[in-house]
Amino acid sequence: MIHFRPDQPKSEQVLAEMRRRIQAGEYKPGHPVPGEPRMAEEFGIARRTARKVINALIAEGLVYTVRNIGTFVADPKTGGPPERIEPGDDQGRPEGQPAPAE
Repeated sequence: MIHFRPDQPKSEQVLAEMRRRIQAGEYKPGHPVPGEPRMAEEFGIARRTARKVINALIAEGLVYTVRNIGTFVADPKTGGPPERIEPGDDQGRPEGQPAPAE
């Protein structure tokens, strides 16, 4: 959980933290980011706020969604699924996520 400043909306502060994590490589291209329930729990925010953050990340081209599967870090060059997903710590692609298009 982060310590929220009262002078800025929580959604903006969580969005800044998620951007930081993506840019720092904590979340790698093709790997999942926390969904609404997990994000809400981790940051102590409402699911509606978490949804707003995810939608902003999608609009910025930082993440993409696979319906009924999850939200994943986008390829920084294309804003979509990466051509190749690098192995990561324990952030493997969930079963059922389609392979990126060739």
